[in-house]
Amino acid sequence: MSEKSMAEKMGLTYHWEGDYLIPDLVAPEQPEEDLTKYGRMHMKWLKEHHNCLYQAYIGNGTIKERCIEVQHRAEDMATRIEESMMKAEGVTEELKAEDQMEWVRRMNSIRNRVDEVVMQEVVYCL
Repeated sequence: MSEKSMAEKMGLTYHWEGDYLIPDLVAPEQPEEDLTKYGRMHMKWLKEHHNCLYQAYIGNGTIKERCIEVQHRAEDMATRIEESMMKAEGVTEELKAEDQMEWVRRMNSIRNRVDEVVMQEVVYCL
């Protein structure tokens, strides 16, 4: 009795194309959801600062799933912090109606600070 090859043990199958034996490989299903700012930034950060981990995620087909998970956590955190800061700093719909430019200035300030926190706490972490 002959011993099975490593490929057969792993369940790999092949097919002939002309003179070549080609493995029957199928890429894993990818989530349909698009990556937004936080997901794309996490992917870029992984690629630049943790390339081995990035390559492992690419290899097992889970990079997009991982980035979407980070994206959801980041967006949830950003929403919670933004609402809290708006309440603490008195940025309301009344202010928006009275002085739109002041409201925009304050909201830009809040969003910039929220982004800094979210980047450090969620996006740029493993």
